[in-house]
Amino acid sequence: MALPDAHFYRTADGTGLPHDPFNAIIGPRPIGWISTLSADGVRNLAPYSFFNGFNYRPPVIGFSSIGWKDSVANTDATGEFVWNLATRHLAAAMNETAAMVDTDVDEYDLGSLTPVDSVAVAPPRVLESPVNFECRLSQLIQLRDAAGAEIDTWLVLGEVVAVHIDRHWLVDGVYDTAGPRPILRAGGPAGYFEIAPDAGFEMSRPD
Repeated sequence: MALPDAHFYRTADGTGLPHDPFNAIIGPRPIGWISTLSADGVRNLAPYSFFNGFNYRPPVIGFSSIGWKDSVANTDATGEFVWNLATRHLAAAMNETAAMVDTDVDEYDLGSLTPVDSVAVAPPRVLESPVNFECRLSQLIQLRDAAGAEIDTWLVLGEVVAVHIDRHWLVDGVYDTAGPRPILRAGGPAGYFEIAPDAGFEMSRPD
């Protein structure tokens, strides 16, 4: 039964709204700020709004790319990528790296960011980011619709093999999620949120 005053639509028919609410409802979403290297050693850095964590042990994270973009091509070629935490302080720089530019353009330069060597993988990390996950590709999956037809969207899953955390954000050994003010993608063409300390609450699971 539908809600008494619900806006209802079948997705195949369109939303009937000025902007598709899908991204706004599934949100805020963490940002996959992904750094990769091409097979020829060309750096790439790009944010993806479809990103999350999917497993604890081993830790597995993933991002989804609409279209076969450089981040996907590079990860497919080398088997490695790095996730860099995007924060409020780095929001403008992150946004610069979203520009659609030629493959040979270095997004680190666009965002005035500093590439720094990783330890376990070849792609560099973003020095200014307070957290970096070095990852090795575990699965690269082309998505399909319910009828089984392939979609031009690629899910990249990687095992986190090394982690860098700014010690400033470890409080008695516990990571302070809100401290670095991470930003998350919301709905609409330009919507973002940041996580602030007053947004948190505690709730224990039932026994």
